[in-house]
Amino acid sequence: MASKLHQLRSKIAGASEFTSKHGCAYYKQLMEQNKKYVVEPPTVEKCNELSKQLLYTRLASLPGRYESFWKELDAVKQAWKNRHELKVEDAGIAALFGLECYCWYCVGEIIGRGFTFTGYHV
Repeated sequence: MASKLHQLRSKIAGASEFTSKHGCAYYKQLMEQNKKYVVEPPTVEKCNELSKQLLYTRLASLPGRYESFWKELDAVKQAWKNRHELKVEDAGIAALFGLECYCWYCVGEIIGRGFTFTGYHV
């Protein structure tokens, strides 16, 4: 146990040293590459204004998303009414999509439990 703790400390020290040497250069490079997204002047007030703009822009997009949802649902209902005309390929794609959604749900549950399969921590 003590050897693992020593290994962990040495890895953390190495990462800290790397960050202290290269962090400033990385920050400068990152800011240079993304300077088109920086609003001048970068003040707290400007950040608050931008966060409010984001919130209300997202809220303004809800009616369009609502309409799109109902159009998609109508398309699914129409496909279900005409299911006797459904090709095997289309049914296979729908089954794979459902399986993929279920698998993502299961993986999310496992991750949420801390990568345990039973929910109990050892």
